[in-house]
Amino acid sequence: MLTDLDERLPEYDWVGMPRCDGDEGEHCAVFFRKSILELVSTRQIWLSETPSVPGSKSWDASLPRICTWAVLRHRDTGEEFAFFNTHLDHAGKVARKEGAALILREMQPYLESDMPCLLTGDFNCLPHHEPIKIFQGRLVNALEHVGKGMMGTFHGFTGKPGAGPIDDIFCSPNVKVIAGHVLDYQVDGRYPSDHFPITAEIET
Repeated sequence: MLTDLDERLPEYDWVGMPRCDGDEGEHCAVFFRKSILELVSTRQIWLSETPSVPGSKSWDASLPRICTWAVLRHRDTGEEFAFFNTHLDHAGKVARKEGAALILREMQPYLESDMPCLLTGDFNCLPHHEPIKIFQGRLVNALEHVGKGMMGTFHGFTGKPGAGPIDDIFCSPNVKVIAGHVLDYQVDGRYPSDHFPITAEIET
């Protein structure tokens, strides 16, 4: 999918590394439109007790999991924001909780500096679970804010939503949420993913 998006979106650049040590494998890439946004800095951590060690995993995680982020500057206004993207473990309950806490600790300096922050990802848990509560202590769930947050986002290519959303868009309180959407329709008669894509329109 990453290669396909890279070929189809020539006006975008992206940052990120694979979750396993090497050149292949799942990414949590951050794409940005080059003509509008300039990359200021980027970093990636592994959601483990040794977050700077590529391929590392801890707790009850089934796979190495990562969080990738970029600080981006708007070319016209000079305003900067931080965009985080992650994928919490699907099996490890402790790993999801500890991973969420680690991500929030990494976000803390940006939040304290009043930089607008966004966090997107497949969190593999529902709104009442502890990892989501960790984020909701400091961040706003964009889709819930505009009344789009309770629809199940995993459907396994069936088009039938699950019990609730496991994919979310969070933002810092200084980001204005205008609209949000769960894209539950087919493209050329097929679903593009086993998850419904989600989008949010925001202002910083």
